[in-house]
Amino acid sequence: MARLPTYFISHGGGPWPWLPQMRQMLRNLEASLARMPEEIGERPKAVLMISGHWEEDSFAVMSAARPGMVYDYGGFPPETYKIIYPAPGAPALAQRTADLIAAAGLPAHLDDRQGYDHGTFVPAYVMYPAADMPVYQVSLRRDYDPAAHIALGRALAPLRDEGVLIVGSGLSYHNLRLFGPGAKVPSHAFDEWLDTTLHQPQAARTKALLAWESAPYARICHAQEDHLVPLFAAIGAAEGETATRTYHDTDLFGGVTASSWRFG
Repeated sequence: MARLPTYFISHGGGPWPWLPQMRQMLRNLEASLARMPEEIGERPKAVLMISGHWEEDSFAVMSAARPGMVYDYGGFPPETYKIIYPAPGAPALAQRTADLIAAAGLPAHLDDRQGYDHGTFVPAYVMYPAADMPVYQVSLRRDYDPAAHIALGRALAPLRDEGVLIVGSGLSYHNLRLFGPGAKVPSHAFDEWLDTTLHQPQAARTKALLAWESAPYARICHAQEDHLVPLFAAIGAAEGETATRTYHDTDLFGGVTASSWRFG
């Protein structure tokens, strides 16, 4: 099996594929996620999601054979709290993943109770609607330390040669209080900084990401960086490899620019 790429995806808002109006607005995102299996070119053994919706004091690895569901959104129709994405977990790969993280000197533990949050089950549903692809997650670390999450990615990199698709699932813009026209300038500027940065050589790219708070409008776009941090893991697992922007919208929710990238 060839080395698989890694991704940082913008996963959209809430349970959008089940809401016709949101699904229409996010049709470009849907198309980009649906293309991923074809882009990869072969069927992975499993998908490892690093979602902006699961964080712990130390890195945790989902280890359930049949993960449950986590409806970590609010204000949506009642039926969206009954969605089931019945993909199997990957207990053996979870143990392998935890061992790799620990071997890198990063405390890690298995969690057999954590279920799929919407940063995982929403894109996974679009990518693999039959729910026949094993899916599991690694948490963020609650301190959001960029260097620690790049190190996490480095630790996970061997999985790419073992058939595991590594996906950082967040949003390139995540300010729930600033949608509409007011988001246009900051989200566009930060998105362009990200794209320029991700196309730089490895050393410059890593240096810039470690100092991401100095980017244009950084703290307006990410007052809390939980949805940006998955990018650091995706980059760490593919250091020095070419970035390709796989999704780009410029007027979501009346003004938001958002993107996704593939590495390798």
